[in-house]
Amino acid sequence: MFAISDVHVRYPENQEVVSGLRPESDEDWLLVAGDIGEAMADVEATLRFFASRFGTVVWTPGNHELWTHPKDPHALRGEARYQHLVALCRELGVHTPEDPYPVYTGEGGPVTVAPLFLLYDYSFMPEGASTPEEGLEIALNAGIVATDEALLFPDPYPSRAAWCAARVEYTEKRLVDLDGARTVLVNHFPLTRVATRTLRYQEFAQWCGTTRSADWHLRFNAEVVVYGHLHIPRSTVEDGVRFEEVSIGYPRERQYRRGVPLGLRQILPA
Repeated sequence: MFAISDVHVRYPENQEVVSGLRPESDEDWLLVAGDIGEAMADVEATLRFFASRFGTVVWTPGNHELWTHPKDPHALRGEARYQHLVALCRELGVHTPEDPYPVYTGEGGPVTVAPLFLLYDYSFMPEGASTPEEGLEIALNAGIVATDEALLFPDPYPSRAAWCAARVEYTEKRLVDLDGARTVLVNHFPLTRVATRTLRYQEFAQWCGTTRSADWHLRFNAEVVVYGHLHIPRSTVEDGVRFEEVSIGYPRERQYRRGVPLGLRQILPA
């Protein structure tokens, strides 16, 4: 089982990395933790490529797939855009957060692989803030504002936080139904606040997750948690559970992390 995220294929350098990805066998799994790109055509082409090479592909959206970019002919917004992506994945045989969770039975298994789509609710507040509103004001004053604020629409929900709340409630019920099965949890955004402590600009953490999932790695018996979004690839351990940030990130960022290999991260066997 391998994983990757934040491939951002609109960059030719990243597209070259993606084109060179190879499984070790026809039965290998690939977990894609979001941010393939902004354009629907790029997302479709990349997922089609992954599905042609790997035995099982599991996908969950990042914020970039949910952007409604003015240059993208697909003008769907919010939930409608997400459901369009889900339908596309089903055509390609790719597992999504809306499908029955697949069970990996290879070496290191069996484990239930649960792709999660939770979004964020601004609850990762910066120092000095006691409410999300105060946190956003601090970020604005510091000149830190995520592009999501202009391009990620929550329709039909009144806000991204409301959409997040609905996703958390829906997903939590599904995970409870697993009744203690061992899991690999796959989410674009970090499940805990701990991962965001490495961010250079702490104000940006508000666009990185929700405190409501802080104990899910324990509650839902995670063998591994896979995530991206931060563009800080690394392996860590929280409460005895392995966390894997598997992003490729932007080409310009890689000059600051030389020695970190590009490509797939092996998830199982450990």
